Amino acid sequence: MAQPIHFQLPSRNGHHVSNGHLHRQPEKYEAATLAGYDLLQALYDAGILEAARATVGGGSSIIEQAVAVASGPEAIRASRNLLLLIKALVDIDPTLLSDMTRAIPVALVQASRDEARPPGLIKLVSTFFVNKDFRRGLAAFNDLIICFGRNLTAKGECQTGSSESVV
Repeated sequence: MAQPIHFQLPSRNGHHVSNGHLHRQPEKYEAATLAGYDLLQALYDAGILEAARATVGGGSSIIEQAVAVASGPEAIRASRNLLLLIKALVDIDPTLLSDMTRAIPVALVQASRDEARPPGLIKLVSTFFVNKDFRRGLAAFNDLIICFGRNLTAKGECQTGSSESVV
C-alpha cells in the first residue's frame, strides 16, 4: 500500500525577510517609504482613514441598509427598467443608433440658431411636401408611434416594417 509523502514548507518570518531587504538597500526603498508615509498622513488628515475604519467596523449594518434599500419597490422597478433599456439597446442596430446620435447635435445647433424666429406655416408645409429627409424621419417616428400604440393595447411585440407610411 502506498505511504503518504509528508511535505513541510520551511517557515519564513516575513517581517525578518522584509527588514533584511530594507537594511541591505535602504536607499532603494527610502523614497517609496517616505511617499507611503506622506500618502498615509494625507488620508488621515482628510478623514478617509476614519471613514474606512467606521465602514469596516459597521460593515454589517451598512450591508443591512443596502439590502433594505435594494429590496424596496422603487429599487426593483429601477432594476427592471434598467434591464429593459439594456435589452432595447441590444436590439437596436448600431448603424441606426449611430445615425440618430449624429443627427441630434446637428438638429440642436440648427434649432438654437433658429430659436429667435419660429418657422412660418408656409415653411412648415413646404418642408413636409418637399424635403424627403423630413418625410423619411417622419415615417420612422410614425412607425415608432404605431408600435407603441399597438403595444399599449395588445401588450404584444410590433413587427418591424409594418408601417403604412409612404416616403
